[in-house]
Amino acid sequence: MLQCACLISEQADNCCLIRFVRKWGYQLIKKVRLSESVIEAIKQMIAEDGFKPGDKFYSENELTKKLGVSRSSVREAMRMLEVTGQVSVKQGKGIFISDVQKEQMNAFAAWFKENEQSIKDNFEVRLIIEPKAAGQAAVHADKEDIRKMKQVCAHFARFAGENNTEEVIQCDRRFHRLLAGATKNKTLHVLMKAMTTSLPNGWITSIYTPGRVEKTVSEHAAILDAIRSGDKLAAETAMSRHLANALHDINQEIKKQVELEEKERSDERKNYNFD
Repeated sequence: MLQCACLISEQADNCCLIRFVRKWGYQLIKKVRLSESVIEAIKQMIAEDGFKPGDKFYSENELTKKLGVSRSSVREAMRMLEVTGQVSVKQGKGIFISDVQKEQMNAFAAWFKENEQSIKDNFEVRLIIEPKAAGQAAVHADKEDIRKMKQVCAHFARFAGENNTEEVIQCDRRFHRLLAGATKNKTLHVLMKAMTTSLPNGWITSIYTPGRVEKTVSEHAAILDAIRSGDKLAAETAMSRHLANALHDINQEIKKQVELEEKERSDERKNYNFD
């Protein structure tokens, strides 16, 4: 078996360097965002340390020590892995490896229900802030801002085509952070960075809602076109439409999940009465 370990070092810009230590030497991997590197390192641990569905995984404390990162970084990574159905976090019991194909949809449906209010709170705040941010970006964005947003939109579309949901989520968050930076308002930029880092539920939920990824590709393009044209009103309108559409689709999915649960309970009662 390949002998390797991951060494992750946190930096002020919330990025890191992963270095895989192999039995024949060192290989330096490119600079990436910390949250992405922690997820990849944990997935590597699951594969290389022989964990199987149902097995109890390392605790948060063990992971922070093994990876050399903060507890909050581990928790964000575990949140992403849990919503994708790769692990199950059981309160008071620990972290368990899931059967990905079997658990993915069940995990997301349960997570959806448990986080319904925080998801709605997230979008309520974003609907207040982000349309105006898009308008300001249309006024103040420079060529480099446009280039970065265009690049992340291209990456979003590519990862969407590859069904790489984790990278799509990261690209979605980057797009909104870059847009906030393009306003040249430092307070707004810091606020958006904090929201995408500490309150990721809205981004996770939106991307996992059926059909939302494809819609987001075109909606982001419309926002970027308005900003590139310097059209403040069009940028505000495009952002408002994007967020309102996402919230509508999420609400429809929540409604669908509630109806499915009610149907299952109804079927169970019928079967019980029949027996």
